[in-house]
Amino acid sequence: MIRIALTGSIGMGKSTVARMFEAAGVPVFDADAVVRQLQGPGGALVERIGELFPGCVRSGTLDRECLAEIVLGDRAKLAALEAVVHPAVREWRQAFIDRHRDAPALLFEIPLLFETGGEYDFDKVVVVSAPGQVQRARVLERRGMTLAKLESVLARQMPDEEKRRRADFVIDTDTDLSTTEAQVRDILACLGVAAG
Repeated sequence: MIRIALTGSIGMGKSTVARMFEAAGVPVFDADAVVRQLQGPGGALVERIGELFPGCVRSGTLDRECLAEIVLGDRAKLAALEAVVHPAVREWRQAFIDRHRDAPALLFEIPLLFETGGEYDFDKVVVVSAPGQVQRARVLERRGMTLAKLESVLARQMPDEEKRRRADFVIDTDTDLSTTEAQVRDILACLGVAAG
């Protein structure tokens, strides 16, 4: 089994590319989706996060905006949150691997792969990339996103150029979807994985 990590900065098109891998028959683990579930209504981490960050859980529901305001500018508080979240995500990831142990390849969509030193857990790293102006335009279209929030997120992320340098494969998403799909299929062919 080949374990492929898919990463890239905010707004680069990771989710779109992950869906293309999935359409080609590769099971996909979405770390962000797992975090949302763990932190969502009835999620396993809501109570613990509420203990760490009083006022961010109301009626059993985590206020993600409240949490973001607290941790985005404070490295110590962000580290405290990550110390709760990352082990839980690793457990879910292992369960995903166990469920798909017969698959020739698995894809793991992990936005902060390099930032957390996680690239060593994978056989290959695919970085999704686009020019800065394309990235900015995509992100600022998101509901609730502001330039200040974007700058705060980018400050925590490794620069795109460095991610590209460290990648085994780079998928450029400043193109049409069929060209992006062709890049995905080329990577799978290079890895000897038959696309479905």
